[in-house]
Amino acid sequence: MGIDVDRLADRLVRAQTAHEQIPPLTTTEPGFDVPAAYRVLAGISARRLADGWVPIGRKMGFTNSTIWARYRVSQPMWAPVWDRTVEFTAASASMRVDRFTEPRIEPEVVFKLRAPVPPDADAVHALECVEWLAAGFEVVQSPFPGWRFAAADCTAAFGLHAALIVGEPRVIDSRNRVALAESLATFALALSRDGVIVDRGVGANVLGSPARALGYLAALLASQPLAPPLAAGEVVTTGTITDAWPAIRRQTWHADYGALGLWAPVVTIE
Repeated sequence: MGIDVDRLADRLVRAQTAHEQIPPLTTTEPGFDVPAAYRVLAGISARRLADGWVPIGRKMGFTNSTIWARYRVSQPMWAPVWDRTVEFTAASASMRVDRFTEPRIEPEVVFKLRAPVPPDADAVHALECVEWLAAGFEVVQSPFPGWRFAAADCTAAFGLHAALIVGEPRVIDSRNRVALAESLATFALALSRDGVIVDRGVGANVLGSPARALGYLAALLASQPLAPPLAAGEVVTTGTITDAWPAIRRQTWHADYGALGLWAPVVTIE
């Protein structure tokens, strides 16, 4: 028996709308795998488009291989981000987490594209296609209890995407492109909760560099017949530089992007 894409898309949408959790699909649907998960994700996107949601870009997930063992995955994934899930801010933002299930927060590098990125582009060539970069926090959530799932489960479940907060952009041009390509691989990030550093990471954690992650994403999309290719104007967040941390009410989060020179918004969890 084949995978009932419509039934599973409806199930995940209902679970998210009701803030409920369900068993991983890989435990209840024989043969459910990553290609089937992307078909379900496409079904969810079609439902959101029909409801008036506007796609404005993509999120990448599990680009940081240092956390694969913790989450029992072994490959990156992508999902759309939407006008209703993204907030652009210069200095600070607040995030209500009572509308999410087991939310976690991740410091990431966010890009806005000026042109499509060639598949497997290196860092410099990828940045030639980028208008700006910014610090960002993605809030992710799990419809599966205890963050226990397989790659196919989290791919189908909106890519675990809940919200994205994007800080002040830094324009990329011929004067800074090469230097940024180098810094994106080597910069050190410190993640703080309530003013205390709780985690550290480096740009190379993200597929060698967040800029190189753009080329990886372009190649992944090119391999998927249902996936729209990257286009000018899209906002792409490239995955967490540290581990993902539980987002709990009354916390305040900030990240120092070190030599990369990006200013991250201060995020208060409400």
